[in-house]
Amino acid sequence: MAATVLLASQFVAASIGTNLQQPAATTRDGNFITLNRYVQEPPPDIVLVGSSVGWRLKEENFLLPRVRNLALAGGSAITGLQIVARQVQLPKIILIETDILSRLADDALVKRFAGGERPHTLLRPIRTAVAAYETWNHPPPAPADVRASLEDLLKQPPSGFDNRVYVERAVKEMNAEDATPRVPANVLLIRQLVAEVEQRGARAFLIELPLASDIERTNLIRTTRAIVHESFPDPARWLRIDAPRAELRWADGVHLDERSALIVARAIEKALAGQ
Repeated sequence: MAATVLLASQFVAASIGTNLQQPAATTRDGNFITLNRYVQEPPPDIVLVGSSVGWRLKEENFLLPRVRNLALAGGSAITGLQIVARQVQLPKIILIETDILSRLADDALVKRFAGGERPHTLLRPIRTAVAAYETWNHPPPAPADVRASLEDLLKQPPSGFDNRVYVERAVKEMNAEDATPRVPANVLLIRQLVAEVEQRGARAFLIELPLASDIERTNLIRTTRAIVHESFPDPARWLRIDAPRAELRWADGVHLDERSALIVARAIEKALAGQ
């Protein structure tokens, strides 16, 4: 009976494939799905790597068709950049968010995805069947509907949500965190990886996403930015994001809200058009 189940699983794997994903239940599930999708699909034109600050820039926010966001909630740009750099084919442009660089690379994710290995298909059809069922019951909205809703969002005024409690909490935490133990080593690794990918034909730009003024003045952010700019002093290395700050809001004090993320994504596209 067990042999029959295994043979049936292999047959289904060959018949329906393994690209369908189960819905994410945790942050780490979401990171797995994001990276698994990246290594299975053809390389995109543009890839963004970063932390949860960059994660807020959803792929549907961009008008450009071949953009992939590998920014990881709870992580940093180091993890995504290492994975991208180790693939056989590279994107044309890599955007590296440098706002949060005080975290270590997720070695488990790098080991799993940096080698370009494909997941095992044994018993995968069982999980794929669950994913297919979820997709059937909760189909994604049509692209045209998504685009229309985003355009409507842009026409709305900025949020009036009072986030002072969240800002005060974030400021306290970021002032207490010391950037010097890890940021210099991470910046050095970024330099090495940037040299590698550019030698292979990709272009790499560093970006700083807009943060609330109180957050930008914290010890963690000021120290991180000073270290990064000292290591990358050439203005041509940076992609300047000219987003109207008066229109931007951070609901939890640190991360852009939905409308603001859309505005920043469009500003990134405008900056890329000038390159």
